[in-house]
Amino acid sequence: MKIDNSSNERVEEFKYLGTTLTQQNSIQEEIKSRLKFGNACYYSVQNLVSSRLLYKHLKIKIYGTIILTVVLYGCETWSLILREERRLRVFENRVLRRVFGPKRDEVAGEWRKLHNEELGDLYSLPNIVRVVKSR
Repeated sequence: MKIDNSSNERVEEFKYLGTTLTQQNSIQEEIKSRLKFGNACYYSVQNLVSSRLLYKHLKIKIYGTIILTVVLYGCETWSLILREERRLRVFENRVLRRVFGPKRDEVAGEWRKLHNEELGDLYSLPNIVRVVKSR
């Protein structure tokens, strides 16, 4: 909690029911906080998400039920700007790249990361931005 040191001490931001509320009613700090919690959640299940022993549909279920719910908590009140949409997509693509793993390029015979379009084709559910907008 940050406090202004002027004569009438005002609170600039505070947590209420797990959501960060600011004086300017900006959601940028809230999204940054949610992504931080999502990263912590991702790293706690990273061994499962990148395991070769689990099927991809199980890894997607883990992503949707554990990681995505943490990131999207309270998203019903968000009004996204392009910068925030991009941050959410970058987060989701990073996790999905771990879920689906690298792809072998048939021409060069080398392994490479999946492109965003390929991730969209493999991940059949709506992307994170679409989920936020639908809620």
